[in-house]
Amino acid sequence: MVVSRRVVLTGLMASCTSACSRLELLAANVPAAFGSYRRLSNLAYGNQHHQRLDVYVPDAPSASRPLVVFWYGGRWTHGDKGDYKFVGAALVALGYVAVLPNYRHYPDVKLEGFMEDAARAALWAHDHAVEFGADPERLYLMGHSAGAHIAALVTLDQRYFRAAGRVPRIAGLIGLSGPYDFLPLTDADLQDMFGPPERYADSQPIHFVRPDAPPALLVHGLKDTEVAPKNSINLAAALEAQGVPVTLKLYPALSHADTVAALSIPARRRAPTLAEIAAFVS
Repeated sequence: MVVSRRVVLTGLMASCTSACSRLELLAANVPAAFGSYRRLSNLAYGNQHHQRLDVYVPDAPSASRPLVVFWYGGRWTHGDKGDYKFVGAALVALGYVAVLPNYRHYPDVKLEGFMEDAARAALWAHDHAVEFGADPERLYLMGHSAGAHIAALVTLDQRYFRAAGRVPRIAGLIGLSGPYDFLPLTDADLQDMFGPPERYADSQPIHFVRPDAPPALLVHGLKDTEVAPKNSINLAAALEAQGVPVTLKLYPALSHADTVAALSIPARRRAPTLAEIAAFVS
């Protein structure tokens, strides 16, 4: 699929800058401070400064909770896990253990760098699941915007897990407003981030769809002017063609940030994102 530069590439530059302003994130995070959970902050999954993560654990004891790793968006260039406490609180409210990693950003690293971080963070979560009352066999990878791209690519292109040592069982993929099929690249920084040109295809999750991929939940707003909805539509179609179970949810009134904002208490009426996640996670 060829998607216009204005819709996808320029939009990705603004992703979670205009759409997720600091004021909006602050407002979303205020109610999250009052949930019934523990937040363990800045645990290391590597030696680099950005290789840190937060774990959200429900207060009630359990040994078999689903484990959800969530990557934030920001066009692979910016963002911080601390801005998304509302996501951790929402997932904990469903009875899950949530892991929110930071990761290295461009231009400090390119595709291989932040994907290496994704594999390492997911394996860290898998290895420590039992400590937090989660079941390592119920591992779900989730993200919004560029974070959804990271979750999808590390799930579908198993080279990153193999390089990190092993491929864990992934129970499901959850993508909110993600770019999965966005060639051609025309912006210079994206060409550098995902290049050289002969490797552009390696940045596209849709190119790694396979019959044994885990089930997927893909959520997208049809008013998204930053990442074209066809990214989710095309990935869903490719997965279905391989016999992979897919739940595709398209919301006519939602913009790019609304799909993740709907996880916060102040914006929960915008969309049933949280209910869709609850129905998908087994």
